[in-house]
Amino acid sequence: MVPAKDFKRRMVVEIDGAPHMIEQIQVQTPSARGAATLYKIKARNLKTSARLERSFRGTDALNESSFERRPVQYLYRDSGALHFMDSASFNQFSMSLDELKDVVPFMTENMDGVLSLVVDDEVIAIELPDTVELPIVETAPGVRGNSATGRTKPGKLSTGFVVQVPEHLDQGTTVRVDTRTGEYLGRAT
Repeated sequence: MVPAKDFKRRMVVEIDGAPHMIEQIQVQTPSARGAATLYKIKARNLKTSARLERSFRGTDALNESSFERRPVQYLYRDSGALHFMDSASFNQFSMSLDELKDVVPFMTENMDGVLSLVVDDEVIAIELPDTVELPIVETAPGVRGNSATGRTKPGKLSTGFVVQVPEHLDQGTTVRVDTRTGEYLGRAT
């Protein structure tokens, strides 16, 4: 049992009998004496991909879900699925595009750091690294001298995902993107 005060992002807990990954935690400290601190979480059901929001007191506890993270390699994509290979057993498996709609915009073939979440020998989710580096393949031309302004423009990445990038960046520049929020983090080094 994990008390709410010890919840962490990416922790997998049992809610209503199903494994959920905690994606966001918001702590609300009470202003009155004797009132309990509330922990509002946003979690995603790893089997159905449904999202839920719940509030817990600091002493409320949930069971940590029994699962395993295994390194996998993303092989390729076809019309309806993404295909992977378990890096330890070399077993290949596929998951539908619908199941992985949150991670597809950041996936590239032979990508490092990809993990599968396995419950009872069944892969229920794919977890990406927090950041990925992708090249900009399409954007308006960069304007010299605009690096000091905070203005942005849309930049289409090699995966087809569109992210807001600073106005001075050109096509061909590799950028770092947060896979959890889809936000531009900076130029790749």
